Amino acid sequence: MRRSFFAGLAILTLALGLRADTPNVYAIRGARIVTAAGAPIDSGTVVIRRGTIDAVGASVAVPADAAVIDGAGLTVYPGLIDLGNTRAADQAIPATPQNFRTTAELERWKRMQILKPQARAADAVRVDDAELTRLASAGITSVLALPAGDVISGQSALVNVAAPPDDPQIGNIVDQRRGLIVVKAPVAVHVSFPNQPRSGGNAYPNSLMGVIAFVRQAFLDAQHYRDIARHGTSGSQVVDDPAMEALQPAIDGRMPVAFEANRAREILRVLKFAKELKLQPIVTGGREAVDVATDLKSQNVRVVYSLDFPQRPRALAPDADEPIETLKTRADAPKAPGELAKAGVTFAFESAGLTDPKDFVKNAAKAVKAGLTEDAAIRALTITAATMAGAGDRLGSIEKGKIANLIVTDGNLFDEKTKITRVFVDGRSIAIDAAPAAPAGRGRQ
Repeated sequence: MRRSFFAGLAILTLALGLRADTPNVYAIRGARIVTAAGAPIDSGTVVIRRGTIDAVGASVAVPADAAVIDGAGLTVYPGLIDLGNTRAADQAIPATPQNFRTTAELERWKRMQILKPQARAADAVRVDDAELTRLASAGITSVLALPAGDVISGQSALVNVAAPPDDPQIGNIVDQRRGLIVVKAPVAVHVSFPNQPRSGGNAYPNSLMGVIAFVRQAFLDAQHYRDIARHGTSGSQVVDDPAMEALQPAIDGRMPVAFEANRAREILRVLKFAKELKLQPIVTGGREAVDVATDLKSQNVRVVYSLDFPQRPRALAPDADEPIETLKTRADAPKAPGELAKAGVTFAFESAGLTDPKDFVKNAAKAVKAGLTEDAAIRALTITAATMAGAGDRLGSIEKGKIANLIVTDGNLFDEKTKITRVFVDGRSIAIDAAPAAPAGRGRQ
């Protein structure tokens, strides 16, 4: 009797384990496949198994255990990647305390708010968040979760927009769901140069020049910290400093430093700064990157270009005039990606302050109409973005062995009438929300 009981228990446990581990298997058959790794396949099959792409090609056999999706008239693309999203991580910016006794106390507190390279967006990503999952309806399957704050704000993480359902588990005492959506962490240390950091107060730095000096000194301090640790003489002592420790990969060139810069003079300042400190820079925003494209190319600096194109203010009267420079900036924004491509500058896209995720693709389509080739646009939205995030070997193209993040459309991705019919994240079919999407992107908190 006891033997039968334990045998039955073993079978039940095995069944539960198999059910938990058994993945969905899909075969999208007869679709046009834009792989982002080579020429499109006019009519082929993509097989998804265990969350990865199991096979892709024009003559791939459909497995017997696969759920078959008729791809006639449909196009399969790699899932789109947004390389700039602050809402993906839940990191509140603290209000300035009002009980400081001295300016020195205020300055120490402020330093902690604007020098926090040790802050990890991966530790605060929003798992099972409806706002994040809704991005899938716009074809966005992965985002770069940005750390909150100003100046040296922390480390970003590349995450998928949806987590798998809970599996039956026994003795699960630690919540590990956050780790289920993280594809790569950390990705980069992020730096901005606001005229005055939002941490408030009258303590240093309270001007743009002060912020620039603060950032330079922080990286010089990190170099000094490294040198003492490696080559310190007898009697020298390294004081444990999490911020200095977190900057070590950046000053050693093992982790990129993403600098937010839009104006041409700001970008040139970043290039000079990075060259001086021997950093590996990425420019984000990049509104006037075209004006310094030669400099970017000569230093092999990559750009994450904002698809939050300037718009005419709604509060402005229809017949009101605007400065010529404002009109030019608005007209030039969609043209920049094509010009960057012609200059040989490597770039990807970020949603920045977009309030509707669907504008991410719409504005990329505007860039295509303004001169960017469709192939270059697809690569910027997929494989180039994944490579810039350090995950190009796992994500960003439709190739065997890569994570099955895919979108299926009923036409060309950049056609206004095209609809996204299916989305797969990590090999799982995600329900597409037809309701208006909640704001997403890089809006300031």
